[in-house]
Amino acid sequence: MRKSLIIVLVALAILGGVVAFTVIGRYNTIQVKDESVKATWSQVVNVYKRRADLVPNLVNAVKGYTSHEQQTLTQVIEARAKATSVNVNIEDAQSLQSFQAAQGELQSALARLMVVVERYPDLKANKQFEDLQVQLEGTENRITVERQRYIEAIQDFNTYIRVFPTNLIASQFGYREKPNFTVENVQQISDAPIVDFAR
Repeated sequence: MRKSLIIVLVALAILGGVVAFTVIGRYNTIQVKDESVKATWSQVVNVYKRRADLVPNLVNAVKGYTSHEQQTLTQVIEARAKATSVNVNIEDAQSLQSFQAAQGELQSALARLMVVVERYPDLKANKQFEDLQVQLEGTENRITVERQRYIEAIQDFNTYIRVFPTNLIASQFGYREKPNFTVENVQQISDAPIVDFAR
């Protein structure tokens, strides 16, 4: 009897140790993936900030050539102000959508500005403006890349916390799926303005 009790206790201790190591390991992996999401989000914000920082220089370059296009310039400045003032909580889907909407407005205002620029051949040939166009185009490409990395980090995190037994551990510690970038209006994809710098 005593020998069987010792065997049961040893088995329970081993099982308890395995469960504890599993919980600790999964919890630590959740932490690593959560930090990865935060780091990739920081990089998304970084490239959006880079775009916002380019806008005043772009507006000033255009201003000298297009003094009667004040409304478009004002729209760009207002869209930039709105885009930089939105506080986003990546845990909250509505907050993320507000951020996306503000960034979309800025991108749309910049596209309208580029359409205006097409009417001014002297401006398009200006070296400062050309440099700004190249920087802006590069920044838009970086935004796309960093958003994709963020989407992948979110997918990795959300998938990990949804699989068994991690879902049990995640729910015990209050981890939930994180919202991701969405397209509010699929029609916007096909109706996106085309900006042609090559002309």
